[in-house]
Amino acid sequence: MISTISPSGDRAITVEFENEINEEVNAEVYALQESLDYPGNGIVEMVPTFRSLLIFYDPNLTGYHRLTKLIRMNDPGRVSAANAKKKVLIVPCLYGGESGEDLAGLTRELQLSESEIIRLHSETTYRIYMMGFLPGFVYLGGLNKKIWAPRLKTPRTLIPEGSVGIGGNQTGVYPIGSPGGWRLIGRTPLKFYDPNRKNAILCKAGEYIKFQPVSEREYIKIRSDVEADTWKTEYAEA
Repeated sequence: MISTISPSGDRAITVEFENEINEEVNAEVYALQESLDYPGNGIVEMVPTFRSLLIFYDPNLTGYHRLTKLIRMNDPGRVSAANAKKKVLIVPCLYGGESGEDLAGLTRELQLSESEIIRLHSETTYRIYMMGFLPGFVYLGGLNKKIWAPRLKTPRTLIPEGSVGIGGNQTGVYPIGSPGGWRLIGRTPLKFYDPNRKNAILCKAGEYIKFQPVSEREYIKIRSDVEADTWKTEYAEA
């Protein structure tokens, strides 16, 4: 249920839900966004997060009080994410070695073998709670508590494109080379952001991701297919 609605400047509204991060609260955010996504209501952009929705509007077409009433009318209540069909993107991942240089250190820190960390990381179906930080960067929820790990004290100045990392209780994929402090455990050959592609961003918030361990040989082959635009993105239902 909606917790608060408040103005954000003179042409935006912030809608907040319960003060917690879970699938149901996140599902409410996207349910509200979907219900308001139609022309003629004065809304020009919506930015969802884990537990809130920022709504920008054109003051020439609508106003704060009118839009607040519309939002209240579309309050999704408590949405169940458990029974909804999940579109799951299968993400091949080469774990460890040069592709995941922090994996070896995590074995000592977490008191788990590399194979166990890989198993725990790849057996989970992750919800994309939100996109941010970089175009195509996915914030994934549902990481097994056994492999939670703090971010690096000193961030790296450059993390390679496709790197899969752990940051606290989350995991994610770096869509382009950038600085970052997440612990790197692997790399995917898929391009999560490609400005030359019709759909530049590979996936969107509200969808799901499952990592699939691959060998170095498989990684190279998939990467080659991705570069040649012959790779067929794989999905599963859960």
